[in-house]
Amino acid sequence: MTAVVLATAGYDHKIRFWEASSRVCTRTVRYPDSQVNCLAISDDKLFLAAGGNPHVRVFDVAHTQTSAPVAEFSHAGNATACGFCRDRSWLFSSSEDGTVKIW
Repeated sequence: MTAVVLATAGYDHKIRFWEASSRVCTRTVRYPDSQVNCLAISDDKLFLAAGGNPHVRVFDVAHTQTSAPVAEFSHAGNATACGFCRDRSWLFSSSEDGTVKIW
């Protein structure tokens, strides 16, 4: 995807990727086991982290042929925040279980 891409998600268990200039939804990924509480896009725009209950899953933004996550991490409760370090060498997440984890 070379255009500016936005990502949205929520209680409908879906992550949607939008082409900003045309306002067209270009991809929908089902988040199977819970609502999506938080999203973060890596600085290089290659990966999207999505936090739900109790998982944080990482998706490849450019690879539109699959909706399978490239990585998955777990908490004991709802993930409340997630993000990438600048060089993508690690990911952080926090949860209602009272933990902050670095993956």
